[in-house]
Amino acid sequence: MKKILITAGPTYERIDPVRFIGNYSTGKMGFALAEACAEAGYDVTLIAGPVQINVSEEWRDKIHRIDVESAGQMYEQVMKFYPDMDGAILCAAVADFTPIVVADQKIKRLGDNMVIELKPTQDIAASVGKIKREDQFLVGFALETNDEESHALDKMRRKNFDFIVLNSLNDKNACFGYDTNKIMILKNTGEKLVFDLKPKKEVARDIVKELTIKN
Repeated sequence: MKKILITAGPTYERIDPVRFIGNYSTGKMGFALAEACAEAGYDVTLIAGPVQINVSEEWRDKIHRIDVESAGQMYEQVMKFYPDMDGAILCAAVADFTPIVVADQKIKRLGDNMVIELKPTQDIAASVGKIKREDQFLVGFALETNDEESHALDKMRRKNFDFIVLNSLNDKNACFGYDTNKIMILKNTGEKLVFDLKPKKEVARDIVKELTIKN
């Protein structure tokens, strides 16, 4: 049985005990991918950021779920499990920056302005791309707002993906929060596949079908 690692959801980067830097990801696409992979016969390890959804009961026994909060925690788990996998789909919306200093008590409002100094998080996709073996596959996601294809192609090359799934915030009823999505798959072979808007569960099956073709 082939083993696959999937990341899903956002990460939260703490500012103090009650505040964080985050994004609007719900994890719906990543969880749909985990279930589609289980349906296709993969042994699935799902590394999930802080989300409010669960794996469907039908697949709960076939998906090993690991919950994390921060980009650093997700990085540790991905790097721990990926070497033993046949491949990975990196679907999570991981924070690019995290506060340099995290207050151990709630920060009080003392003035008009507040400056939070940030540092880059560890780049999970780039790190995995560097250790990917020839017998492993790696799929990434790109969420773009402009020059979508060129940015996605650049990301695919830099991070050593076999293919990248492109989402655009310019598409209606797609991306964060919706039960539907509209994607384009760009492959490192130069092939481009364009899909219509459809439920995320069907989108997940389209993506998994491309994994089956590759392997």
